[in-house]
Formats: sequence, structure tokens, C-alpha cells
Amino acid sequence: MRHFMLVLGLGAAISAASPAMGPAWAQMDILGGGKKPAPATQAIDKAAPPARVATQDAAAAVRRANAYFNGVTTLVGDFTQTGNDGKKTSGTLSVQKPGKLRFEYDRPSPLEIIADGTSVAIRNRKLATQDLYFIGQTPLKFLLKQNIDLARDTKILDVTQGADVTTIKIEDKATFGGTSRISLVFNSSDFSLRNWVVTDPQGYETRVVLSNVDLRKAPDPGLFRINYDRTDNN
Repeated sequence: MRHFMLVLGLGAAISAASPAMGPAWAQMDILGGGKKPAPATQAIDKAAPPARVATQDAAAAVRRANAYFNGVTTLVGDFTQTGNDGKKTSGTLSVQKPGKLRFEYDRPSPLEIIADGTSVAIRNRKLATQDLYFIGQTPLKFLLKQNIDLARDTKILDVTQGADVTTIKIEDKATFGGTSRISLVFNSSDFSLRNWVVTDPQGYETRVVLSNVDLRKAPDPGLFRINYDRTDNN
């Protein structure tokens, strides 16, 4: 159940969540089983092992990553999320910089994750609950900040490059519950973001793979509204 929180680096929040929330989170683990990577990852893993790049090449990779993120003002696409237990869910992702995003999970999942630039709301339609967090507690700065410098805003741990993908591993100490580590995976050809893996302070991993990404379509501003006076989203 933890992997829905991990998409935002909030895995540690499970223990502090409302008791009524527990059964609903458990019911969401329905789309798969076994500890296995997402299909896109399986193809990557079969390729030649990536090689750690030289310092100057690593710096160039970070600059390309910064250029990609800073060139994105809006993003609309699909995602597939795989938790530490191998369970999968999917849905649509909408981003409007600065600070706004929405993960809309496909049914039967009742979940929505919404950031309005100030807070992040985890909504459960079935239980009519809404849990709020400070936006600074999430490790998704690369999607949320108007201007990102990975070397300044996070700690670069490693850069590796294979035939198809380049991976930049970063560390963020400002996330909920402690330090989170994030692996950002880019297509080496155009340095577009392919997927990311968040490892929370307890070591639980969640992989989010993107597809059908459109960087020109402007999302509906209403997608990013949080109703602070209600606990449901009707």
C-alpha cells in the first residue's frame, strides 16, 4: 500500500495516516503481483550494463537534465507506477509550473494526488478523505520548480550512461520522514524524461514510467485546485 505515497516521497507518512485510511490503501494493491520491474524497465535491464561516466561528461548530463526540466512549463501524459511489492497502477499526470501537478489514478483506484503550488493533497474518493502535506516535503522538485539546478537543489550521487538511457541519481534531504533518493532516467537521444525511481528513507522503492507525454498541451487549471474546507472531492 505504501507505493502510492512513495510517488511523492511520502512513504513515511503511512504510519501517521488516519487509521481509517489503512484498509483503503491495502485495497489499492490490485494490479499485479510479485517483485518485478515495469515492462519498460525490463527492456532496459536486458541491455548492456550502463557505464559510469567521466566527471566532465557527468556535468554535461546534469546540464542537459536541467535544460530539459527548465524548458518544460506544462506536461500531460500517462504513467505506470510500480511499488516495492511489484503491484502496478496507472493513470494520467498533469503538470503546470510552478508547483502544480495532478496524478489521476485509473479506476478502480480511488486516489488523486494534487499539488496547488503550496500544498499536496492525497484524496481518497471512496473514503472521502483528504490528507495534506507541505509541497516542500515531496522530492519531485524536478517537476515542480520553475527553475531547477539539480546540483544546487539536490545532491548528485551518480551518473551512468548506457546505449539508450542516461541515469542521474540524486539525494534530497528535505523530504517527509528524512532523506529520499531519486533515480532520474532520460532517453540518451533527446534527454527527455523516461521514468524515475523514488527510494524513501525506509528503503521502499516506487518506479514511475511515463508515456504519451505532451509538452505543448496546457492542462485545465481546475485540475490543481484543493478544497481546504472539505475532506472529500465531490
